[in-house]
Amino acid sequence: MEKTFSQWKKQCLNKLDLSKKGSVDEDIEHVVSLLNSCEEYFTTSSCSGRIILIDGAPERSDVQKQNCVWLFVSHQKCKSDDLMSALDRCSGDAVLKFEPFVLHIQCRRLDDAQLMHSVAINSGFRNSGLTVSKSGKIITAVRSTHGLEVPLSHEGKLLVEHEYIHFLSQIANQKMEENLRRIHRFYQNLQSALATEKLQKLQIPDPPESRELQDSPDRLETEKRREAGEKEEKNKSVYKRRRKREQHHQSDCCHGDRSSSEPELDDCLDLFT
Repeated sequence: MEKTFSQWKKQCLNKLDLSKKGSVDEDIEHVVSLLNSCEEYFTTSSCSGRIILIDGAPERSDVQKQNCVWLFVSHQKCKSDDLMSALDRCSGDAVLKFEPFVLHIQCRRLDDAQLMHSVAINSGFRNSGLTVSKSGKIITAVRSTHGLEVPLSHEGKLLVEHEYIHFLSQIANQKMEENLRRIHRFYQNLQSALATEKLQKLQIPDPPESRELQDSPDRLETEKRREAGEKEEKNKSVYKRRRKREQHHQSDCCHGDRSSSEPELDDCLDLFT
């Protein structure tokens, strides 16, 4: 498994980026670089978050990006004028979407994936999760739920006023700002978690005596038995001494009773003489 993971990582990092942009987004380059520098992780796909305006076919009830025309896309905040200009080219069903940060990370072990999932949840990415494939690939998906999806036109006809599009652009920009804050928090938590994990692996080993005691339960059991035996012998010795004193005391009492009764009997006999 160790060899297989190393092969997967090498193949993934050496292959071409097949995304539309063809490179890692600027706002998450530091996150991707940090993960790919670790032996336990590598990234398989990522997006820093984006605002997109897509034009779908009118006869389709669902919006699928692979079958749509991209009218507008930005990984930064947008302007309402840019959205209006893009809508002029719409001929089908236009939808404005904000898609938050998403990151897929392949992990060497399940413990590594659980650590990454914990970092993601604590950073505000509540929709994160783990998957394990039949081939043994362990993937952590870092995701959140603060997206946005609003239809704006149908069959090329705009359904809303310009003021509403301006309002939507403000909402999308606010979500983008919150998205960047969560990315920053995720990066900070990730650095802290990786540093803690590294320190735990580099802990100073126990002294030889401590290891010997920890690794030899039979010796501990022998010590306990020896101490119990010594305690039992001590109790027996105390009991014998106490018993001897009691017998000696009883003997003294009997001698005292007989000597004291004899004079009394003689005194009684003197009365009848």
